[in-house]
Amino acid sequence: MGEDDDTRTGGSAAEARIRHQARWVDLQIEQAMARGEFDNLPGQGKPIEDLGSSHDPDWWLKKLVDREQISVLPPALALRKEDVELDATVDRLAGEAEVRRELESFNERVRRARMQLTGGPPVVTAMRDVDAEVAAWSERRRSRLTSRRADEAPPVAPRRRRWFRRR
Repeated sequence: MGEDDDTRTGGSAAEARIRHQARWVDLQIEQAMARGEFDNLPGQGKPIEDLGSSHDPDWWLKKLVDREQISVLPPALALRKEDVELDATVDRLAGEAEVRRELESFNERVRRARMQLTGGPPVVTAMRDVDAEVAAWSERRRSRLTSRRADEAPPVAPRRRRWFRRR
């Protein structure tokens, strides 16, 4: 027998302590289940995410990028993407001052990206003419408002028919 062997049972004291702790933990879980503490937990019946997948040391970074919707594109590509979406972004704005501010901010980002000598693709995104873009935004807004008013206009009531019609 080893040094830690219990002379009465023939097993080690550490082994008995571990068995006792395991029984105690099981008892606590059973009592909590009987009290209903595990009922209606969020995620109940759903699979545990990333269980069984291979270990990825950058898992937290990928989760952060997904959760915060962070773009990891180089500045040149990010500006191209923003350029494509700029009209839709500007159309959501309410006033001309906001539109001008957004366009000037976009032009400043393009200007700064052109001055930086970082690696990656070259910045080929053109700067926007603020006055021309504001005029185009105003025209798009005017057409949206007129189409919305046309949709909201009350329908024309049909003419009242007389009981006697001459043919």
